[in-house]
Amino acid sequence: MVEIRIIDKSSAQDIALPNQPFSLFGRMIPSYTDGRWNYSVQRFDTQTEMCFPDEHYDFDEMAKNSVFIGAYDNNRCVGLAIMQQGFCKYMYLYDLKVNRDCRGMGIGQKLMERAKEVAVQAGYRGVYTIGQDNNLAACLFYLKNGFRIGGLDTEVYNGTKQEGKADIIFYWDLVE
Repeated sequence: MVEIRIIDKSSAQDIALPNQPFSLFGRMIPSYTDGRWNYSVQRFDTQTEMCFPDEHYDFDEMAKNSVFIGAYDNNRCVGLAIMQQGFCKYMYLYDLKVNRDCRGMGIGQKLMERAKEVAVQAGYRGVYTIGQDNNLAACLFYLKNGFRIGGLDTEVYNGTKQEGKADIIFYWDLVE
């Protein structure tokens, strides 16, 4: 059984959970009409994989404004959520990842449930995060777990190797 718990100094090494490949099988295409966000899905003809570089997080430095949440299977960290203090009334979900062999088991959802508790305890009205438009699995995961589209950044990757992608900003309202 998977246990969700806060990662503290005694288990700080667990924030070094390596990134693993994920499937790119489509793109989310947000649209904003009459004050409402909607989206459509474009499926790719060919499925590929992508893997983000490992981050090399510094626990002591990040702990000043972050809360680390780990998912443990038999005391082995298999998932990580990093929540950071936000400058607005939404706490920022800085990172969310689950080991490839543990995906599809509800671990991401359990991490998000604990993230919600962390945000509420810290006095935030919600959580926000960013998903790349071509990471359709992540975008759909956020929507399935109560987030809504709240913005689109089409400029962030200009001049980089990822040019042509966009970031979708997702918000999760916890307080009405």
